[in-house]
Amino acid sequence: MNLDDFSDLIERPDGGIRYDAEARRERLSLPAGALGRLDELGEWLSAAQAAVPVRPVEQPRVVLFAGDHGVAGLGVSGRAAGTAYELVREVLDGASPVAVLARRMNVPVRVVDAGLDCDPALLPAEVVRHRVRRGTGRIDVEDAMTLEEANAAVELGMAIADEEADSGTDLVVLGDLSVGGTTAASTLVAALCGTDASVVTGRGGAGIDDLAWMRKCAAIRDALRRARPVLGDQLALLAAVGGPDLAATTGFLLQSAVRRMPVILDGVVGAACGLVAQRAAFRSPDWWLAGQLSGEPAQAKALDRMAVNPLLDHGVRVGEGTGALLALPLVQAAAALAAELPERPADVPVADEEG
Repeated sequence: MNLDDFSDLIERPDGGIRYDAEARRERLSLPAGALGRLDELGEWLSAAQAAVPVRPVEQPRVVLFAGDHGVAGLGVSGRAAGTAYELVREVLDGASPVAVLARRMNVPVRVVDAGLDCDPALLPAEVVRHRVRRGTGRIDVEDAMTLEEANAAVELGMAIADEEADSGTDLVVLGDLSVGGTTAASTLVAALCGTDASVVTGRGGAGIDDLAWMRKCAAIRDALRRARPVLGDQLALLAAVGGPDLAATTGFLLQSAVRRMPVILDGVVGAACGLVAQRAAFRSPDWWLAGQLSGEPAQAKALDRMAVNPLLDHGVRVGEGTGALLALPLVQAAAALAAELPERPADVPVADEEG
């Protein structure tokens, strides 16, 4: 597979439709700018749907790719290596933040095991049936996976995107369930942005102390040495320092853009995969929103490089798609306002903000 082929498959949201949506917005009774960024969101969604007025977001879905990363064995995470299945179990049991919010919002959650390091019998068959491999190599000293496995993981993400689009999903809240995933993601961001390890090293969703942060920084530094020689090949880069869950997320983002299915990104893992996808197809970020700032420096670096402006900044760092799901009501509100606010009569001037 050559990810660069996506560049010819992905088009931007319809510019003509966006112009029509902007023109309709100017005819509403509220003055321009009165709704702030909600106006921009409504117009973006209208262009993505190729519909004026915009349709309501009625079938959103949370999609979480799960995996364990061998580098977690170095003590770079707040969780023990090989325990990402516990995060998956909490989601399935309805006991995690994203599960609570999804239940409250009536949004279904789908978990895809791309590379968990656990006995498959610990989780439902529909979760583990897609697994590409069990865990990853330690990216500071060895490849995360083989090129063949990276290819299979990207194809897995593409297949999941196709399944969601075919089932009528009209917006995806994308997240991850991983241990060690922020280390791999930060390595990808540093490699693609040409920065040092210290610039991108954060403390992860579970939080780490200063000594663990230093170990994480050293692991990213060593992984960067292995990443730089393959920067010209996105698939090889994912194989060297990514992992099945990151490769699947990248494939999902690219195929979602092909299928014109909008996505809300969550934290640093999604941002890093977005950066890889952007390198393959420069138009692909036009189909994504950033739900939140997670506090991870690598995420901020990646979003800045992609020119994607986050919707929220509440300090939510738990991951799992939680921050992105919190942003979903804003998108739904923007769609409702754009579609349902009445147009003013042609002979009536628009009111000012005080009027």
